[in-house]
Amino acid sequence: MADTNPKRSEERINPQTLLSTDVSFQTNTIYCGDCADVLKRRFPEESVDLIYLDPPFFSNQQYEVLWGDGYELRAFKDRWEGGIQNYIAWMEPKLYECARVLKSTGSLYLHCDWHASHYLKSKMDKILGDDHLINDIVWKRTSAHTGEGKITSFGTIHDDILFFTKSDKYTFNPQYSAYDKRYIKDFYRNKDSNGRLWTSSDLMAAGVRHGESGKPWHGIDPAERGNHWKFTVTRLDELAKEGRIYFPLKSGGVPRYKRYLDEMPGILLQDIWMDIPPVSAHSAERLGYPTQKPEALLERIINTSSNPTDIVLDPFCGCGTATAVAHKLGRRWVGIDISPTACKLIAKRMHSISGQVIEVFDLPRTLPEVKKLEHFEFQNWVLDMLNGRRNPKLTGDFGVDGYLMDGTPVQVKQMEDVGRVPIDEFETALQRKGKDKGMFVAFSFGSGAVEEVGRAKNEQNLEIILRKVEDIINER
Repeated sequence: MADTNPKRSEERINPQTLLSTDVSFQTNTIYCGDCADVLKRRFPEESVDLIYLDPPFFSNQQYEVLWGDGYELRAFKDRWEGGIQNYIAWMEPKLYECARVLKSTGSLYLHCDWHASHYLKSKMDKILGDDHLINDIVWKRTSAHTGEGKITSFGTIHDDILFFTKSDKYTFNPQYSAYDKRYIKDFYRNKDSNGRLWTSSDLMAAGVRHGESGKPWHGIDPAERGNHWKFTVTRLDELAKEGRIYFPLKSGGVPRYKRYLDEMPGILLQDIWMDIPPVSAHSAERLGYPTQKPEALLERIINTSSNPTDIVLDPFCGCGTATAVAHKLGRRWVGIDISPTACKLIAKRMHSISGQVIEVFDLPRTLPEVKKLEHFEFQNWVLDMLNGRRNPKLTGDFGVDGYLMDGTPVQVKQMEDVGRVPIDEFETALQRKGKDKGMFVAFSFGSGAVEEVGRAKNEQNLEIILRKVEDIINER
């Protein structure tokens, strides 16, 4: 049964006490990899209560972003060559696996934008069935655009959040938004002796009824008006004693029910959400992730479609907002992201929230796995293995990708058989920074690179250490 308690969001349960005894995967942890592959290998059917998907949008943009302390760089790709059909083909196995692991009583929220929402909606209809879309929620994610240059369209200021369920039996805890000041001023104009604001509403409903609710009360017969009382006469007497009935002073006036503002939950939430602003540049929760969603948005979704101890899955973890909110609300959670850098940063974020060490499963550890990494992910992986730090400059780094703990510059190349030219360029970078020592990391080095290292040592007193990725893996 749905929980209609509007104070549910105030409850806090320690998720560390909620042991995962009813599932075969581990909750309150992060998995690294493509979510379709991770779900297929590790998650049984119907094992998750709530899924929130915020995949890369089909917006033809590409982001490069510095995270956290300024030394973690991740390339966040949102560029899909080949058009929308390639994007949907990329999404399809992920959507299928999410539907497979969703419980029959579970809910799925798919966050997207206007470029692909109708395509994704159609694909989900084929996976779940035509009658499983509950709402197409519109979230106003930004304010109106001022418009510069030639204006050729209406401003796009919203995202779509597609709300699906797997059956007609699902958790739905109604949510309420606060009344606006104008509404309160217009409708709650009365104040009692204790300063409580109230308004009045009808005590009658249409239709003649026999019995307690159809009897005359205080000289008024509801049947004469074709109505009946909303309460029994006995209950009306009780309400009158409690001061909950307003009796008009004019003769023949019909009594009305007093509704106090402080007892009302608010306006029942509809499918257009305009009250949750995006994460601004100066927001306290901002982490530097380019498409970070506000915690209030995830609080609303998680409170609506799950209860404490339920399992919340985010298969595109990003910066971990869904997992962070799920933890704070006492849910068990699982995060998946294809980026090793993102997974490690999410683990740090969750550690700061929970005080517990958060394990990351399936990080790349073998040479074939490392070779599959994207360019910036590869650089981050190398520097992490060396206990180094990323160069905070996105551009103009002059050939220095990072630094070891002692300040030694590091150049990282995702290359085999590195020759003389890259080593020569790294020498120039070291000299420009006034350094007499550096490290160059690659998969392998040719004879030209080795000879250039020797020449630099003999003629310029520059020490360049050549490190192969395979050796770094073996040392660990």
